[in-house]
Amino acid sequence: MDGAQDEQRTARNVPRPSIPFPPPPTPTLPLSLSPPHQIKMSQGTGGLCDRSVNPEEGWQIYSSAQDADGKCICTVVAPAQNMCNRDPRSRQLRQLMEKVQNITQSMEVLDLRTYRDLQYVRDTENLMKTVDGRLKTASENPRSLNPKSFQDLKDKVTQLLPLLPVLEQYKTDARMILRLREEVRNLSLVLMAIQEEMGAYDYEELRQRVLLLETRLHSCMQKLGCGKLTGVSNPITIRASGSRFGSWMTDTMIPSSDNRVWSMDGYLKGRRVLEYRTLGDFMKGQNFVQHLLPHPWAGTGHVVYNGSLYYNKYQSNILIKYHFRSRSVLVQRSLSGAGYNNTFPYSWGGSSDIDLMADENGLWAVYTTIPNAGNIVISRLEPQSLEVLQTWDTGFPKRSAGESFMICGTLYVTNSHLAGAKIYFAYYTNTSSYEYTDIPFHNQYSHISMMDYNPRERVLYTWNNGHQVLYNVTLFQVIKTSED
Repeated sequence: MDGAQDEQRTARNVPRPSIPFPPPPTPTLPLSLSPPHQIKMSQGTGGLCDRSVNPEEGWQIYSSAQDADGKCICTVVAPAQNMCNRDPRSRQLRQLMEKVQNITQSMEVLDLRTYRDLQYVRDTENLMKTVDGRLKTASENPRSLNPKSFQDLKDKVTQLLPLLPVLEQYKTDARMILRLREEVRNLSLVLMAIQEEMGAYDYEELRQRVLLLETRLHSCMQKLGCGKLTGVSNPITIRASGSRFGSWMTDTMIPSSDNRVWSMDGYLKGRRVLEYRTLGDFMKGQNFVQHLLPHPWAGTGHVVYNGSLYYNKYQSNILIKYHFRSRSVLVQRSLSGAGYNNTFPYSWGGSSDIDLMADENGLWAVYTTIPNAGNIVISRLEPQSLEVLQTWDTGFPKRSAGESFMICGTLYVTNSHLAGAKIYFAYYTNTSSYEYTDIPFHNQYSHISMMDYNPRERVLYTWNNGHQVLYNVTLFQVIKTSED
């Protein structure tokens, strides 16, 4: 395995600041993104654009100008917090939830400690009965207490001494229970006050408001286009399965209602592809079928696009299109000049010479050639024939890259596959230009062998040291709020 080269470069500042996407509430299912958006607002004709924005709402204006028709075009970024987050009742509820969590934790500690101490008291119950019987006998007949029996009684009393701190702990716990009872009483009063306040709203009216907001949100999401990557969320571990290296994916075709998940364990000479009906089935390891590929694969740079698996044939630069439904190879084509068999892999090795991927603009191959001196080459492929449509030389050495992925025609490259990795380089195919970036992400399991973007879900799929992990992404996007 080749190690990543540690080159010292100065990252450029991204011209517009990013608003970090909050981590998802549950680490189970991937979330469709609702990132902060750059909004192009068209207003009526007039002189200078009205740039008055309520600072309390946190809107930030980056540019203001007039178009050819005299319309005011203002570029703004929505605030990180919405109005709901600033609602006093919302803050109250968050505080209440924190208190409930604290009380729950305290009750769990009390429960465990009480169970432990009660078990100890039960274990010493016979000893206490023995001591009690001896004391009664000595009290009724003092002459029966000879030196030997007295020493034996003294030893047994000594064995009971550890009960004293247990009893002291019981006293402390009793005081804690009183405090918790008072906390619960206060919580009940606050909840009753919130309930009375919320009772002033008609339920049907609230439901209609929610439906309207959902409609508006759906309309906004339909307008979302491509954008620039500005942030990556915390990792969401979906499952731990397979070996250290592998790949997993869903169909990247837009639009598609296909919810199947595919898993390919290993990076060399594998032929077995597991197909799961849903992500839930993949998480549980159930309801799957097996595809046995006619040709083994190399690397982990596979992609599923429009119901077909695209992969690199073992010990060659041949690309294969395998159709899942017909279980047959539809196309084979050599990627001319592309290195293979660990000639130009990523920093982790693993025959990762050719990396196939898809984004909003279609199907891509990332590789390198000897004439390109080992620098990353991007080629856009025709999905039916696998013919190369256009090629770009990024100038970035592939062995210095941990992994890479495409978003909206831009190739993003990480500087390592190990802990501490970050998204370090971006190449824009629309302008044939590049920049160095500084976008951190948490490499939780310290060895990424596959990292691909899914444009349908706007998430990154990764295989990290035998763990299947998702990352949400934040894109800086431009949408139009007007109907024209």
